[in-house]
Amino acid sequence: MTDFQQLAAYYIAIWNETDVEARQAAIGRVWAADARYVDPLADVTGHDGIAAVVAGAQGQFPGWQFRLLGAVDAHHEQFRFSWELGPADGEAPIVGSDVAVVGADGRLTLVLGFLDKVPAQV
Repeated sequence: MTDFQQLAAYYIAIWNETDVEARQAAIGRVWAADARYVDPLADVTGHDGIAAVVAGAQGQFPGWQFRLLGAVDAHHEQFRFSWELGPADGEAPIVGSDVAVVGADGRLTLVLGFLDKVPAQV
């Protein structure tokens, strides 16, 4: 049985990992090799594509952190959760929600990301 709350925490940790090698290793543990990530700004497949999207977000928002918001809602092999992105010591101006699908091996096979709140100036 998958611990969806823990999997969401691992997922968020990947978005915050700034060490390239550690991030790539974490992606390999959490994501299936042929996994797909889709949001309004990206549509990538595979570990390298996912790593590039994460690196791009870190480059656009240096020093900001992703934080899991609330509990994870899950059934069968899918789950959804909300997150926020902002300065480590301040209010988060960006909020989103993701829906994820887990494969038989417990790793992510698909994540669909949604931006729920994005200020005009970001």
